[in-house]
Amino acid sequence: MTGDPGLFTPRSVTWQMHGDPMMWVAGIRALYLQALHPRAVRGVTQNSDFRRDAWGRLMRTADFVGTTAYGTAEAAEKAGARVRKIHRMLSATDPETGERYGVDEPALLLWVHCAEIDSYLHVLRRSGYPLTDAAADRYVAEHRVSARLVGLDPETVPADRAEMAAYFDRTLPELAAGAEAREVDDFLRRPPVHPLLIPARAVLWRRVANLAYASLPPYAHALYGRPAPAPAVVTRRLRATGAALRCVPARLRWQLPPKHVLRAMARLGPESRPAPYKVRR
Repeated sequence: MTGDPGLFTPRSVTWQMHGDPMMWVAGIRALYLQALHPRAVRGVTQNSDFRRDAWGRLMRTADFVGTTAYGTAEAAEKAGARVRKIHRMLSATDPETGERYGVDEPALLLWVHCAEIDSYLHVLRRSGYPLTDAAADRYVAEHRVSARLVGLDPETVPADRAEMAAYFDRTLPELAAGAEAREVDDFLRRPPVHPLLIPARAVLWRRVANLAYASLPPYAHALYGRPAPAPAVVTRRLRATGAALRCVPARLRWQLPPKHVLRAMARLGPESRPAPYKVRR
């Protein structure tokens, strides 16, 4: 294998997992979860026209995740530097107290990070991705790297599933489904599309968004005030969706922008191809 393997390298759990198609469902779950922290979600809604540029924002997030996982070390570091620079310039205002605060507060960055990593891990495992408990812990630990890229001290970031669970227990009292969370929920249920695409939104997107919402923890359903099917039903739907999406040839799936996996394979050779069985090595 030649070339720069990047920050995670083809031997990491991240390298294998992030090539799975259920990452898109997991990403939507992460948005639902992140929106439940009032201070964090204000940083989004007060600094951008969320509804007008939501698709662009989603693609920029996907590009950042793909770059950090599969790009060269230099590309990942540059992507992290861009994110940190943008965050340093942004702030939000608490409408009740008038407090002005930076969106790069460590507590807010940590919430966004943990909601994202927990969602990726939860959705993939629950949808049938073969991951042992030890490999799942390795995945959480690996993402201290991505936490550093956005400006967090890696030592303050959960290093395994137990620490992640303890973090969510501590943070639960801070969560609420305020006006901004409702705005995110409304967008995810009915994103703006061209009129000709409205039928496809109803058939395809809504099913994916509903599945992502259903996979949230019970406290999230309670905060949003919308029920979800029984956990066993949700698990069956996740596994069925995962099985169907994984039937699509990987090289065809990876043709979708931004093509980070294919570029990594071109750089490092075919042996770097992500595959679930490699996690067990």
